[in-house]
Amino acid sequence: MSLEDKINSKKDQAAGKAKEVEGKVTGDKAREAQGKAEGLLGKAKEKLGDAKDSVKDAVDDVKDKIKKDK
Repeated sequence: MSLEDKINSKKDQAAGKAKEVEGKVTGDKAREAQGKAEGLLGKAKEKLGDAKDSVKDAVDDVKDKIKKDK
């Protein structure tokens, strides 16, 4: 996961939490729900990036093994 991707996912999570808290404080259920959704989006981006890194690492391992076997 690139640094930019990590920053974006954390930014989404932080913005979502802020909106969620704002919604709770003001009694705005729609804003609270929007914040929860945005926070979940940030977490999903983070998990997707982690999965992407795992796949890349596995592919790199296979490439290295093939090179060693030649």
